[in-house]
Amino acid sequence: MDVLGMIGLIGSLALLVYLTMKGINIIIAALISSVVIALTGGLNLETALMDDYMTGFTGYFASWFLVFLLGAIFGKIMQETKSAESIAQWIKTKFGAKRAVFAVVAAAAIMTYGGVSLFVVGFAVYPIAVSLFRAANLPHRYIPAALVFGSISFTMTAPGSPEIQNIIPTEFFATSPTAGGWIGVLCALLIMIVGGLWLGSMVRKASANGEVFSLPNASKEETAASLAVEEEQPSNNPRIGELPNIIVAILPLVLVIVFLNVLGQFMNPTTALLIALTIGIAVACLSMLTFLSEFWGSLATGSQNALVALANTCAVVGFGSVAAQVSAFDTLITGLVNMPGPPLLGLAVGVTVICGLTGSASGGLGIALPILAPIYLSQGVDPGAMHRISALASGGLDSLPHNGYVVTTVRAICGETHKRAYKPILLLSVLLPSAVLVLAVLLYTIF
Repeated sequence: MDVLGMIGLIGSLALLVYLTMKGINIIIAALISSVVIALTGGLNLETALMDDYMTGFTGYFASWFLVFLLGAIFGKIMQETKSAESIAQWIKTKFGAKRAVFAVVAAAAIMTYGGVSLFVVGFAVYPIAVSLFRAANLPHRYIPAALVFGSISFTMTAPGSPEIQNIIPTEFFATSPTAGGWIGVLCALLIMIVGGLWLGSMVRKASANGEVFSLPNASKEETAASLAVEEEQPSNNPRIGELPNIIVAILPLVLVIVFLNVLGQFMNPTTALLIALTIGIAVACLSMLTFLSEFWGSLATGSQNALVALANTCAVVGFGSVAAQVSAFDTLITGLVNMPGPPLLGLAVGVTVICGLTGSASGGLGIALPILAPIYLSQGVDPGAMHRISALASGGLDSLPHNGYVVTTVRAICGETHKRAYKPILLLSVLLPSAVLVLAVLLYTIF
């Protein structure tokens, strides 16, 4: 075994995690980590960067640019028309501060499963989450966990989801977005219910131990003043009357899900998703035209957001592409394919390890499935089961501290630190999905 190469593989991942946790731009961090893995793996540095890295970067960009573009535009339109705010406010009104944790998770989940961009969901729901947690005097440090859990832990891997993590496997297994049957639905429900109860229990325990609502870096006096202001405010948000009706606001989300899963039975699922998102954008614009003051501006902003999000993902795919060239990576893949147990176990471990290596669910799938899918298809493993196992596996180790969405949610959206806020994310978005993944492998193997 190439000892130096394996040390470099592990060390470059550790470096990538360290740099991103320190706030270094993910593109720069991925390039630096790629240099480290190329040098320790015995690769020609010029070839590793100019060929391997850029092939991975541009290949992923070319394959998924339109999906990222329309998804980001759809999210921006939902934000500009105040649809996202309407949905969040409706959930806040219905459930109130007593069920603050559930309300935040539900708001994030509804919008994510409806096709709204993760980052738009985070920014849209966070102000509502602050209001609810402040009113209930719950610890602010649990808001990132509620946002992350509601937006990625079960919605992006569930059957029928329009998220890219559920679409990528269709390209390699010739399946539909609903692949995986009742076992896939059961796993999504299990993550949702157990995770929701677990998060609620953690928040209650923290409150029982004396933790109260406290804004990051705020003094006790500032926090007390914030709580006093909240108590003086009326319970009904005065802007509710200015927001779209909840039925009108949620209609585009429903249409995206319906059209994706109906059209996905008759055509390429990626094409079906593009059509569904286009319909969602059109319906959102037409039904809430009075709320949309900057149509072309929204398109421009959505396009810019898509480029940033896609470039960040492409950066880690490029890093993974360099990693795939070293002999230590081949040793790792060979060990996974030949590991004891059912074939689906090797697929599950392979996908989740590579997603953890890249810090990206979609990026990891883009690297893992071209390598692993042909191997397991040749063994006659059920494509539907492989699709769902791959999607579930992408939602495990991907949420390690260097994950782009985790970093953005913890730091940019919530203003928290990993030290204060990451532990519940680890439990809910890494350990719980990984445990359910093992159960899914068992169920698919039996049934």
